[in-house]
Amino acid sequence: MWIQRSIALPAARRGFHLITRSITDAVPEIAQMQIGLMHVFIQHTSASLTINENADPDVRIDFETAMNHAVPETLDYVHTLEGPDDMPAHVKASMMGTSVTVPITNGRLALGTWQGIYLCEHRNRGGSRRVVITLNGETA
Repeated sequence: MWIQRSIALPAARRGFHLITRSITDAVPEIAQMQIGLMHVFIQHTSASLTINENADPDVRIDFETAMNHAVPETLDYVHTLEGPDDMPAHVKASMMGTSVTVPITNGRLALGTWQGIYLCEHRNRGGSRRVVITLNGETA
């Protein structure tokens, strides 16, 4: 079975936002799969996706702090037409990546106990973000 959906995530403030539920709600066919893969791809250059701890909200704050330290807005960037947060957002998105892939086992994502899928919004006002979700697998 192959399924593909494109969904719009609502605009989110700068930071790291758990989107696991939004993703799984968009593809209820996961429940029919015995074994498979879910691939999620973000169609933007200033936001990214990652998988990490979903329990402690402090992790989200620390992610933002670490990324801002690693990629400061105060560097002498050349690409500045879209504001001071744009080029650092591109760098952060390239560092973190545009996609995640998760195994599907017995109708569920095979995420670890404390794992969740994050939208990493690197712009102050990034707007709505589009993701393409692709499922591939065998049904029961």
